[in-house]
Amino acid sequence: MERDDRSPVATFHAATPLVAGATVELSDAAAHHARVKRLAVGDLVALTDGRGCMAIGVLSSLDKRRATVAIDTTELSALPSPIHLRVPVGDRDRMLLLAEKATELGVSSWQAVRFRRSLSVSPRGEGDAFGAKVDARMVSALEQSGGAWLPRRLPDGAIDAIDVPESATRVLLDRDGAPLLRAGGGAGPIVLVFGPEGGLEADERAELEASGWQRAALAANTLRFETAGIAAVAVLRAIHLANL
Repeated sequence: MERDDRSPVATFHAATPLVAGATVELSDAAAHHARVKRLAVGDLVALTDGRGCMAIGVLSSLDKRRATVAIDTTELSALPSPIHLRVPVGDRDRMLLLAEKATELGVSSWQAVRFRRSLSVSPRGEGDAFGAKVDARMVSALEQSGGAWLPRRLPDGAIDAIDVPESATRVLLDRDGAPLLRAGGGAGPIVLVFGPEGGLEADERAELEASGWQRAALAANTLRFETAGIAAVAVLRAIHLANL
C-alpha cells in the first residue's frame, strides 16, 4: 500500500530540524506516548517542530528505550494571525488548563503577569518549575491538535513589565467594557490581558488604561480567568478566520 493512501495515526513534537530523508529520534515523552498508543513500526505519523514545519514519516523503530521516525515529506504552515495572551498568575491547575486550550486555539505567545490579587492565590502557578509544566502542557496540546506553531512563553512579569508586540491592539478583558467584537474586528496583532481571581484593583485597571489598553467585555457575568481567556481567544480566532 502506498503511504500517501494512509493518514497519520498520531502527531509528535520534535525539537530537532525536520528534513525530508532524515531520521529523527523522538523525546522520551513522545516515545512513551507512542508505546501507550500501541503504535507499531511502519505506522505513518506526523511530526511538528512547533515553529511552522510539519513532516510526515514512518515509525522506523520503537522499543522500551527509544523511538525514531524516518521523514518522507515536510511542509511549512502559515503563521496564524497573532493573538498574544497575558494571563494572570493564578491557580496553577486553571493556568495549565488555559495553556492547553490556548495552544489548541493557536495563540502566538504567553506571559504570566503578577497582579496584586495574585499574591492571595494558593497554590499559584509561577516560577521556573511551573514554567516547565506549562511548556509540557503546551507541547501535549500541540500534538493532540496537530498544530504547527507552539506559543512562545515569555518570562513572568509585573504589570509594568507586560510585553506588548509592536503595533498590537491592547485589549483588557473587563465586564464593564465594550463588546469584544468591536475591539477584535481587525486583522492585526492583538494582545489580551485579564486579571486573576477577584479581578484587578482599581489602580491597576487605571494604570493599564493610561497605557493604552481598551476594556472589552465577553459576557454580563463575571467569568473565571481561564474561562475568559479561552472564550476571548476563541472569539478572536473566529473573527480572524472570517476575515481571511
